[in-house]
Amino acid sequence: MNAVTAATCLLVAGFGCYLYGSDVFLSLLRVSLADPSMPEPGAAARRSPQGVPYADLQHIVNADGLHLFCRYWEPAAPPRALVFIVHGAGEHCGPYDEIAQKLKGLSLLVFAHDHVGHGQSEGDRMNVKDFQFYIRDSLQHVDLMKSRHPDLPVFIVGHSMGGAISILTACERPGDFAGVVLIAPMVQMNPDSATPFKVFLAKVLNHMVPSITLGTMESKWISRDQKQVEAYDTDELNNHGGVRVSFAMQLMGATARIEREIPTISWPFLLLHGDDDKLCDIRGSKMMYEKTPGADKKLKVFEGGYHALHHDLPEVAESVLKDVTSWIADRLPAATSPETQGS
Repeated sequence: MNAVTAATCLLVAGFGCYLYGSDVFLSLLRVSLADPSMPEPGAAARRSPQGVPYADLQHIVNADGLHLFCRYWEPAAPPRALVFIVHGAGEHCGPYDEIAQKLKGLSLLVFAHDHVGHGQSEGDRMNVKDFQFYIRDSLQHVDLMKSRHPDLPVFIVGHSMGGAISILTACERPGDFAGVVLIAPMVQMNPDSATPFKVFLAKVLNHMVPSITLGTMESKWISRDQKQVEAYDTDELNNHGGVRVSFAMQLMGATARIEREIPTISWPFLLLHGDDDKLCDIRGSKMMYEKTPGADKKLKVFEGGYHALHHDLPEVAESVLKDVTSWIADRLPAATSPETQGS
């Protein structure tokens, strides 16, 4: 081990112990300096990370030539609106089937994709060179669906990191969206963990060893329903590895951008957040609600609620489904409301 490597390891150890405590850190630290594995754009017989040919999967190809796996929930009747679901970090769009089915029941056409590096999409696992790529890919998918249904309003439903993507996507094209639903969104970093000293150390590590991982997300904080936690842990499409320093820096950059955008937000939004969420700080949602100038906004706090409210205790999950569907239904054009259909 040369002097530079030794110094780097000492810095990493000190940062990790500061963040997590020595005992926890030693059990979690995993250093990976290997080059990211990413398929060559244009390669023949492209397959998903699970080995399924993309020819057999619904997908779009993003601006980098990477295949993104897509899901569509199409109603039997002509759709009244489009709803784009945006999943969070380390997961995929499959677990949003229940929300999508409820929205489909309102004759809404629901669509989603696995972000680059997530689920069945191509890309370096849970890593991205620029957070803007998520927004760019989202707008590409939205534009595709709008080209097929040009007269329909478009809504977004985003959870966790997907909430941050949703906010920034709507901020880029505020006139394109009829409303945004945010479930435990990542709006700001936890002030208790993102102290100036920790941010400084993270920047140093990102410069020296950007691919290093410091630990995994605690799945027990996903839900108070143990069955949902077990489902998350056994889902092979979820990322169960650590969070890279480079990825954490992209998240920090996204929240900083959101804070700058908040005073300009005028599009309608619904915020749903649990007050015991240990993964995305509820203070971010409260700050967004208080500082946005728009009039059509609502914040609902679930007492004791954990991070994935749509997968929390059954009564909470049911309430979230009702809140999401009724909020969107209330903002559908009058000409396509249930009372006027068929008249």
